[in-house]
Amino acid sequence: MTTKAKKIRARFGLGKLSDGDVQHLLDGSFKGLTDNAAIFPKPPVELSAYQSAIAAYDAAIPAALDGSKTAIAHKNKLRDAAVRMYVQLAHYVEANCNDDMTTFLLSGFQPAASIKTPPEPLAQPAIDSVVPGPLTGQLKIKVTSVPKAKSYHIHWAALPNGGGQPASWTEEPISTGTSMIISNLTPGITYTFQVRALGRLGYTNWSDPVSRMAT
Repeated sequence: MTTKAKKIRARFGLGKLSDGDVQHLLDGSFKGLTDNAAIFPKPPVELSAYQSAIAAYDAAIPAALDGSKTAIAHKNKLRDAAVRMYVQLAHYVEANCNDDMTTFLLSGFQPAASIKTPPEPLAQPAIDSVVPGPLTGQLKIKVTSVPKAKSYHIHWAALPNGGGQPASWTEEPISTGTSMIISNLTPGITYTFQVRALGRLGYTNWSDPVSRMAT
């Protein structure tokens, strides 16, 4: 089975770029199309007109550096005109490169970024506070909010009277928000709590423990 070539897209979104970066893209595309006219013989914009638009924009940049609103508006108008031509030519190249990257790059245009940013590990969550709940045998737990966390899980256990590690833990997800009330605790018994967050890469480690006596 023949694998269909991935559609090549040119780099757009020049609006947020600096004048220097825009100049670089415009100059590169003009040179590529000029040097490879045999490969891209019928551009929708006359290259002489494109060259003139780029030159006018280049000439207007120094005058705008003094902060004059009139000069800046004039420079931006010329920039927009050159970028509109750039966009027309970019679509022409996309349609005529046969989705071959080598051919596309000869045009002088840059391909759109296709590398996705891999997910990063979540920040380690922590327990902000453990306070008495509204009823006997309840403690209210509040945890820090971790950006991009999908959910939080809390586990808790009664601390042995003689110290040491708990024999068993109870775990529950926080159903909404970043706080929950733990019920059915024995008054006078000290409990220890930890939280972990779930992200795209899985769970974080358990947080540092926080202990509190149930009342």
